Amino acid sequence: MAMSNLYSKISTKPMKRFQDNVTVKQTNPWLNESPIPVSDSPPTVSPLSSFIVLQREGTINQPISAPASPLSSLSSPLTQLNLSSPEDCTQDPNWQATKPTVRERNAAMFNNHLMADIIFIVGSPGHIQTIPAHKYVLATGSSVFYAMFYGGLAENKRDIEVPDVEPAAFLALLRYMYCDEVQLEADTVLATLYVAKKYIVPHLARACVNYLETSLTAKNACLLLSQSRLFEEPDLMQRCWEVIDAQAEMALRSDGFVDIDIHTLESVLSRETLNCKEIHIWDAALRWATAECIRQELEPSSANQRRSLGSALYLIRLPAMNLEEFANSAAQTGILTQQETIDVFLHFTASNKPQLCFPIKPRQGLKTQVCHRFQSCAYRSNQWRYRGRCDSIQFSVDKRIFVVGFGLYGSSSGAADYNVRIELKRLGCVLSENSTKFFSDGSSSTFHVYFENPIQIEPECFYTASVILDGGELSYFGQEGMSEITVGNVNFQFQCSSESTNGTGVQGGQIPELIFYGPPVDD
Repeated sequence: MAMSNLYSKISTKPMKRFQDNVTVKQTNPWLNESPIPVSDSPPTVSPLSSFIVLQREGTINQPISAPASPLSSLSSPLTQLNLSSPEDCTQDPNWQATKPTVRERNAAMFNNHLMADIIFIVGSPGHIQTIPAHKYVLATGSSVFYAMFYGGLAENKRDIEVPDVEPAAFLALLRYMYCDEVQLEADTVLATLYVAKKYIVPHLARACVNYLETSLTAKNACLLLSQSRLFEEPDLMQRCWEVIDAQAEMALRSDGFVDIDIHTLESVLSRETLNCKEIHIWDAALRWATAECIRQELEPSSANQRRSLGSALYLIRLPAMNLEEFANSAAQTGILTQQETIDVFLHFTASNKPQLCFPIKPRQGLKTQVCHRFQSCAYRSNQWRYRGRCDSIQFSVDKRIFVVGFGLYGSSSGAADYNVRIELKRLGCVLSENSTKFFSDGSSSTFHVYFENPIQIEPECFYTASVILDGGELSYFGQEGMSEITVGNVNFQFQCSSESTNGTGVQGGQIPELIFYGPPVDD
């Protein structure tokens, strides 16, 4: 399956500056449902001192100086950049006079045969592209290229084969070196990260990682976790874990989960902070085992599924299920031995419990944090009333969080039941909504209502939280509202929403609390 299928939907972002003098142009994928091939273990990058150049029939073969290429597992045609002929801009004999800056003149040489002194034969058989280049430009941008062309083991050969790199990704590397531009596309960003690592171009690699971090969702987090291990990117790994922990059920149900490698699977199954029921973890492990049997061309029988899982089976906390969940799922799959099944049943029912080979303690999950935006609350004889009107507020944060629900005020005139619909929007698009009920005991305490799944909130973007209540005529309402609030390591900003038709705003009203998962609070 081609790496170019990593993202299924993209939208163009405007040009922005990369450092002080590098233009970044990228497109941002919203959803990822297509799997990408991953390696079983993270390879290591050979040090420059071990750079070896081999001569074969007048051709220089590339040294192994980067992680194992993901290109080897591609099975469909490679995506290539659509570039106009570079020679067009240098056909004029006086072309230098039309380009007043060094950058423009250097960019004119990008993918141009004019004065080229090296030719790269890039891509796997059947998808090869010949790309001209200039040793001086490459050597000034990469220590690997410098060693190849001017080091002690340099070979004076014109053609260099690069079978482990996509042509589109190699052109993205050269564009950066010639033009000071980072042009990233959803279908080539991983291949570009690979080639940036291979030739030790850290600024381009960092741009790729930043792109991937902003594209993280529950649907692609597990796959990107595998890739971040492959490319040895700890920051990207941490971002992936944040998404997987907070939206564990969605991440485990994603199509790409079944394509992660066994080491990543073991990391996920052993994760203490996964925020979902153990039954969902069991179901995900079985889906992965079935896919692994198919990859190995084995019948997905219970015995083969167990063999595929290996020791990872004993990372699943079967005793953390309830008795009904275990009896209706794991106990009937045939994956457990008869003795294992009996022992788990006895663990649930017997006073003298047997020793199990499965972890007993439930996962801790994540601890919710609460943003309180009012300093006090009150009630009056003529407010706060609900007649189908909307209470709404806009907010933004400076770090990625996951909103799980709202805290709401209840009746100020005795106990009452409320029907409530909560909603979260961005740019007018509904991200999540839920209709539910809650009972108010007549106190000024807030009552928590939740979405079905946590919603990912990106930094520096405004979101709209809305609620419509139907219940007691009067309720408490907040006052002395704050426009800026810090909770743990997250800074919130609030502003009034044009959708609020029932009076809620920054200074007072409903929706006194946002309940969320966020970065751990420093001790």
